[in-house]
Amino acid sequence: MGIVAQDVSKQFGSFKALDQVNLEIKTGSLVALLGPSGSGKSTLLRLIAGLERPDTGRIFLTGRDATYQSVQERNIGFVFQHYALFKHLTVRKNIAFGLEIRKTDPKRIRNRVEELLELVQLKGLGDRYPSQLSGGQRQRVALARALAVEPKVLLLDEPFGALDAKVRKDLRAWLRRLHDEVHVTTVFVTHDQEEAMEVADELVVMSNGKVEQVGTPAEIYDNPASAFVMSFIGPVNVLPSTSNIFQGNGFDSPHPEVFLRPQDVVIEVQPNGTTVPARVSRLIHLGWEIQAELTLDDGQVVNAHLTRDRYDELKLEPNQRVYVKPKGAKAFPLYYSI
Repeated sequence: MGIVAQDVSKQFGSFKALDQVNLEIKTGSLVALLGPSGSGKSTLLRLIAGLERPDTGRIFLTGRDATYQSVQERNIGFVFQHYALFKHLTVRKNIAFGLEIRKTDPKRIRNRVEELLELVQLKGLGDRYPSQLSGGQRQRVALARALAVEPKVLLLDEPFGALDAKVRKDLRAWLRRLHDEVHVTTVFVTHDQEEAMEVADELVVMSNGKVEQVGTPAEIYDNPASAFVMSFIGPVNVLPSTSNIFQGNGFDSPHPEVFLRPQDVVIEVQPNGTTVPARVSRLIHLGWEIQAELTLDDGQVVNAHLTRDRYDELKLEPNQRVYVKPKGAKAFPLYYSI
């Protein structure tokens, strides 16, 4: 089921939540709406679900205008951040709720619930109540309940935001596997860049009620369309174009600021004619990589990321004199901070 938002705008009082948004989501894809708070991502999700209506524009589902359809008519599964499970119902009854409302045949309900309990890895826990489950288990119950009615679209609003880091990481991988099994068109909202890049086929990066860029995680990371996208997706150094590090490297920008990824900062222990001197201000051991905070002679601070092998090869120490150069950098006509 494809989703199309056409010239969609939505305003709450004086606040413009969405401003002429155009977006197409392909059938069967897993898409993340990604952006900071207030970017419009949750509002767009609610418009797709039918929980809000646009002030202007249209929402199409499978080629049909659904702008004024009710939530029930759209056949969409919605999962909230805080689960919204019925505390007085067992896991099994929570999952069956939507089917019972639709007066589905009881045998069909029993079979569907057992099928979903196995799918979400909760087999044997059907008679427990939500209070007897962990946060990650409750979230899986919420997903099973949304999938029970076989929705054409599954929408998730910051589904892992209330969970601790380890559970969140596990559920990301689980959601990816689940999607690969059921192939339902899935859209989830997040402000976590790592989460979006790890789970989604495609990212929709939003800011100030507008879509900044749409693409695969690799496309957006490697070829950001704007200063905002580059500064929001992944770590970045923002430096004046006059900084020493760009001297003698053939990088000449008419724009005042230049963006340089930490992994694109090359560190050497000897000068080679294309490098500039710097001092190692701080070394941060992150386990799988090392972050080096470097201070250039012009006072600019640059963060560099090194693999453990490269760090061991260089034998870096705090206050050590090193020599650096950029491997790649980007500049944009306009930069605004997030």
